[in-house]
Amino acid sequence: MRMPEEMTPDLVDTAPKQGRGRWKPGESGNPDGRPRGSRNKTTLAAIALLDGEAEALTRTAIEKALEGDMAALRLCLERIVPPARSRAVEIDLPPFETTQDIVAATGAVVNAVADGAITVDEAQGLADVLERHRRAIETVDLERRITALENGSK
Repeated sequence: MRMPEEMTPDLVDTAPKQGRGRWKPGESGNPDGRPRGSRNKTTLAAIALLDGEAEALTRTAIEKALEGDMAALRLCLERIVPPARSRAVEIDLPPFETTQDIVAATGAVVNAVADGAITVDEAQGLADVLERHRRAIETVDLERRITALENGSK
């Protein structure tokens, strides 16, 4: 590869790359990455073009929606009513303090799905919580047993 005359060797990127200009895994020409909160140039240009027109554009979208334009209506509703987030789930779970109790609690979650009290996605979230709690119980139990063994051998 020939270097242009205006480029001196000290300006040439000497960072390790592998074939076709790609960086090696774990190495980067910008290890800190893009600054947090920085905006793309295209986004900044769009904001500059729309600056001062937001009220007129919003009014037009609302008028189109009221006239029956489904795309405008969808746009307006998406802004008024945000996408649904997870909701608080109320089901009766047995107390769980041992790993055996977790099995009973998981059964209650499965029954709640079967009864239609909660959705499968909500059950998945509850199952994840129960699994994390099971791991915590096992970790505490393991620590207790190791401590008992260590104290017994002294």
